[in-house]
Amino acid sequence: MGIKERQERDREAVRRSILDAARDLFVTEGYQNVSIRKVAERVEYSPAAIYGYFQNKDDIFFALAEEGFRLLGDPRAEPNRSHLEKLAPVERVRANFWRLYEFSREQPQYFALMFVDRSVPRISREYERFAFAREMKAHAVEGIQACIDAGEFPRSLDPAVAMRTLLVGLLGVAVMALSERLAPGESADDLASDVLNLTLAGLKSGLVLQSRGLDCPLEEPVADAQAS
Repeated sequence: MGIKERQERDREAVRRSILDAARDLFVTEGYQNVSIRKVAERVEYSPAAIYGYFQNKDDIFFALAEEGFRLLGDPRAEPNRSHLEKLAPVERVRANFWRLYEFSREQPQYFALMFVDRSVPRISREYERFAFAREMKAHAVEGIQACIDAGEFPRSLDPAVAMRTLLVGLLGVAVMALSERLAPGESADDLASDVLNLTLAGLKSGLVLQSRGLDCPLEEPVADAQAS
């Protein structure tokens, strides 16, 4: 390994340690209560050294959010993509939204930062950086539109509103599980499955949704959506 490659490897290792430390601190202490100095103390570097990797605390959060969305992943890029494409439209929607719930179990720290903490900066500030996250939202809406086109959902259904309804239902279960608000012995998996099944059944039945289409991006925290 050459000197340049070794330097790049070492720099990436330091960057990784900063991100890991910041993610843990943001989740355990709250984003607004964490400073660059506190992150530096955790990784045993000077604050000035941290600024050699990130411009400020917000920049660290945006890097973590970007990682989180890539971990959540585009279902079209998953290894089982060919299997998903063989499913009926409604079953593809079910699988894609179940992936969001799985993400909350697999990556609870990323999930908490991306969807729960109200104090984090809005991802919309980094419009270009998160274009792929908007594409994920568009893909989810397209999946519901495919159900409408196939006659499985009524023509009157607004696919964006249906997407939002499915999203909020599963995120609600995930937040309850993450905050340990479920009853003793209650299965978060079973509850999430019930919410998903009931919502899909309601959409199939032609139930008229009361909410209207709004520009509510996938990447906004749940708490912000509830407050609005």
